[in-house]
Amino acid sequence: MKYVGLTDIPQQRRQSHGNPIDWEQRSFSTENEARLWEKMLLALGYRGGPGGSGWRYGYVYTITNSTIE
Repeated sequence: MKYVGLTDIPQQRRQSHGNPIDWEQRSFSTENEARLWEKMLLALGYRGGPGGSGWRYGYVYTITNSTIE
């Protein structure tokens, strides 16, 4: 299963999720664009928590026993 999230501090978020090896991130120029991307992935079955305070970077990774959601 994949996890999706938004943040303004991607390095800290990556560390707080246990440094997933398949971490992917992208940047956004507007909050609306970021929130739409996140909602799209949640609708596809990704796990996550929409409505976080950051939005400049989106990230996804595979949830494993060694990652922290």
